[in-house]
Amino acid sequence: MPTAAAFAPIYPLLKGFILCASMIVAVGPQNLFLLRQGLQRRNILTTAAVSTLGDVALISLGVGGVGRLLAVNDRFLVLVIGGGALFLLWCGGRSLFSACRPPADDIAAAVPAGAAGFRASALAAIGFSLLNPAAYLDTLVIIGASSGSFPVEQRMLFGLGAITASALWFFTLTYGAGRLAPLLQRPIAWRILDLAGGAVMVSIACLMVASRYQVVANYVLPLLFLFK
Repeated sequence: MPTAAAFAPIYPLLKGFILCASMIVAVGPQNLFLLRQGLQRRNILTTAAVSTLGDVALISLGVGGVGRLLAVNDRFLVLVIGGGALFLLWCGGRSLFSACRPPADDIAAAVPAGAAGFRASALAAIGFSLLNPAAYLDTLVIIGASSGSFPVEQRMLFGLGAITASALWFFTLTYGAGRLAPLLQRPIAWRILDLAGGAVMVSIACLMVASRYQVVANYVLPLLFLFK
């Protein structure tokens, strides 16, 4: 039976993989975009590859030291958290609006349109990767700062683990989306997906702002004690 010491050499790799996987496997604007591209079989290799390259660049910067510098910069954190919250609110609002629209009459109309051409798919993937402030918070700040707990020679393994999780998820989601087609052929399925995705994105946006300004600690928790 393998001992803990046997996993010591790959521990940074496993930790980077688990940390990135725990953040990336969530209902968000990028994942919904990848799911739609995969369901419609539109430039899925391009979409997955460009999305992965975007994460490779951001994770590399974070692990390379940029994340630890930015994590102590209050102005940057306010900008990233505020921008990320606004981005998620906008995407979540669009999903909720889509869920509230009257149901489509046919399957083709039920599936929301993705990016059609090669260039459009690549640009959309770049946008969801690099124009999403929440992605900078995940990769530069959280993953970057977490890598600081390892010696310099082990940070590359940590970053490789995070990149592996990202690539595995993006390619699995886009190429595996076709298997979900039978479940998503009815308009009601997309309405439920949009509703759930919108609710999650709006909730995350509110929690991001609340955690930054300690609204939960200062206002919400005292109210909970009043009802005990």
